[in-house]
Amino acid sequence: MAMSYFLLVYNKVHGALETVQQFADRDEAARAYTATERAAHGSPALEIVLIGADSLDTIRQTHGQYFAARSGQSEYLKAIADTQKAAPVPAG
Repeated sequence: MAMSYFLLVYNKVHGALETVQQFADRDEAARAYTATERAAHGSPALEIVLIGADSLDTIRQTHGQYFAARSGQSEYLKAIADTQKAAPVPAG
């Protein structure tokens, strides 16, 4: 299967994927990535990634954190928060 390139823009504040663009050409994908990074002006709220894969389904499996429906937190972050809640607070 041919390689495709997927440009994802994820908003960390809203916990939501804003855009997904698919490219067949690696150079075109790299130019789009650079333009998107520049347009974001280094915003800490946005995570911009360019991933090569055979399909979007593969990326959903390998990078599911960008696609999971959630209310602001990933299952991983929820597990960390639960662990911290369960840990005893040191007396001090």
